[in-house]
Amino acid sequence: MNNVYKLHVRLIKTGLQNDPVSLRRLLLSFAAAAPASLPHAHSVFARVPFPDTFAYNTLIRAHAHSSPSHSVSLFSAMRRDGVSPDNFTFPFVLKACARLHIGHDAHALIIKLGLGSDIYVQNGLISLYGSLGSVAGAFDVFDEMPERDLVSWSSMISCFANNNFGYEALGLFQYMQLVGNLKPDEVTMLSVISAVSSLGALELGKWVDAYISRTGLKRTVSLGTALIDMYSRCGSVDDSIKIFNAIPVKNVLTWTVLINGLAVHGRSEEALKVFHEMKNAGLKPDHITFNGVLVACSHGGLVDDGWRVFESIKSDYGMEPTVEHYGCIVDLLGRAGLLNKAFEFVDTMPIKPNAVIWRTLLGACVKHNDLKLSEKAKVKIHELDPNHDGDYVLLSNVYGQVGKWDEKANVRNSMREKKVGKKPGYSFLNEGDMLHEFVSGDDFHPKSNEIKRFLVSIIDDLRLDGYTFFTCNALHDVEDEEKEQSLSFHSEKLAVAFALLRFKDRRTIRVIKNLRICYDCHCFMKHVSNKFDREIVVRDRNRFHHFSKGSCSCKDYW
Repeated sequence: MNNVYKLHVRLIKTGLQNDPVSLRRLLLSFAAAAPASLPHAHSVFARVPFPDTFAYNTLIRAHAHSSPSHSVSLFSAMRRDGVSPDNFTFPFVLKACARLHIGHDAHALIIKLGLGSDIYVQNGLISLYGSLGSVAGAFDVFDEMPERDLVSWSSMISCFANNNFGYEALGLFQYMQLVGNLKPDEVTMLSVISAVSSLGALELGKWVDAYISRTGLKRTVSLGTALIDMYSRCGSVDDSIKIFNAIPVKNVLTWTVLINGLAVHGRSEEALKVFHEMKNAGLKPDHITFNGVLVACSHGGLVDDGWRVFESIKSDYGMEPTVEHYGCIVDLLGRAGLLNKAFEFVDTMPIKPNAVIWRTLLGACVKHNDLKLSEKAKVKIHELDPNHDGDYVLLSNVYGQVGKWDEKANVRNSMREKKVGKKPGYSFLNEGDMLHEFVSGDDFHPKSNEIKRFLVSIIDDLRLDGYTFFTCNALHDVEDEEKEQSLSFHSEKLAVAFALLRFKDRRTIRVIKNLRICYDCHCFMKHVSNKFDREIVVRDRNRFHHFSKGSCSCKDYW
């Protein structure tokens, strides 16, 4: 910035402060020093008597990253002033639109102006469509490109990865290597790693890790951090630790990602240890770091440690706790069964509790069979978010656990009257480049009948070893046999039965599900791990469960 100011002073001293050529040069210098220089860039722009395409482009580019709304406003002013945009205008306008998730009509304007065949504009359109969730629109642009550069391929891979088309992202990456004759860079590999993370496919993750090493791509802080997160989300936090230890340079995010990984895998004390090592290394934790540490304390039942960490946010670092931090403390107290203390904490919060906090309390009340507090929490949630299906299910469950079947039925009837649908449970597991999906109680899978027959035989065998159904959460006050039938075909059970049928030599079974694993399925997994001598890793909505030899890594505290 100092050099830019010196240039401005020199122009004023030489009387060239209004010279069009000098102003263009000064404007470009200010834009290059954005965002700190943007106010000065605007003042220089205002002195240009008739700003041309170059002047507008310079200012639009300067705002695209740090202030995208201003970029779009400048583009609108450019059009009003009758200044024609060119192929340098749109890449930055599209970038700003992508950040704002707007711009559905941009493509039509680009075609109208005859700029639709420019590779930089096309790359911008792919990114824009990706940000808007229009994978088909992005692929149409990509497919029609006569020539593609690395940005084209990376943008399309990123579009697939960010919109939950993980296998398509990986397939395109492999295709790029066959026909593109391009060497992927860090940006490309970050998208590929993101795709693997979303799939939770450990074998693919190891392949990507080996590919990076084989091609000699430098393991930057960003790339190393992404790999740590990938391994954690694929169920192997030990590999995350190996990557972490091998990275020479680490930033706050690197430490935070490892802490989060340890937290969701139930290795709470290790997460706390890493947190203290991070502080000893001279790094200041941010809000996300504290969130990860508090989650670790919550999952591990480390109430005193959690309180100390929470209080240090303000006392040691002068930061105000966020609503997420308060929510973590509510979860910490609730999991530990300190329900009255949790309610008292919520009542005295300086931040207004949102539906998520009350929902956390409701979940804790259900876990500890406190009907009175469950109803109180449900009333609060209803005021904030009356149509969330999970709240009805939780309250229904607590009625079932205490045998109040009429009240349970009333909750279910209320759901039907208000047309609140229950989200179906589904699970999936990976087999190479194939994804097997299982839906609770459904015949979705092509081998459904065979899987169900095998699952029934597994359950019969497990009964001999002491497994019994946990039927309190069955939907209705019906006979035990019917309750057991409703529990038998939960999606994670179907997935494990399929894996035992299909992968007879696979030592570890990895399942990903969209909902929190229920108590009955948790017991089932422990028995199966012991009976079949397998490790079963279940990634549910909240955390990882590692089942081995009849025990779970969560120590039944979840």
